[in-house]
Amino acid sequence: MSVSFFEQNVKARFKDKRRLSGFIQNQVTTHLPHLKAMNLTYVFCGDEFLLHINQQYLNHDTLTDIITFDLSDNKNELLGEIYVSVERVKENAALFGVPYQEELHRVIFHGALHLCGFKDKNEAERKLMRSKENEWLRMYHS
Repeated sequence: MSVSFFEQNVKARFKDKRRLSGFIQNQVTTHLPHLKAMNLTYVFCGDEFLLHINQQYLNHDTLTDIITFDLSDNKNELLGEIYVSVERVKENAALFGVPYQEELHRVIFHGALHLCGFKDKNEAERKLMRSKENEWLRMYHS
């Protein structure tokens, strides 16, 4: 079971990767106790890099803060790639009036929650997703 972090020509500027990795592993396996294997890769990048992924793989021509791909072959393993635009996170932190680190952790947890089966396509799903993000933020920072 592993959670890895990579930076693609950006500095994500987050602290204690080992603790964060362990927290995510614990939360994911709590939600998906049947997992026999897990490998999550976070790639922190800029807007242009993530826009290209959004256009190429999702046929969306918009900026976004995160894209999550579930590459799993079966339900007993979780293989995921999560791409995060550091530029979007910084802008959104300013827009929402929250510290950059808080918004960064929210987005990191958002990607893992998608891989746990949480969606955000309608208002009810978005409300539940936000609730879970807040729960994980409280747990991580306590």
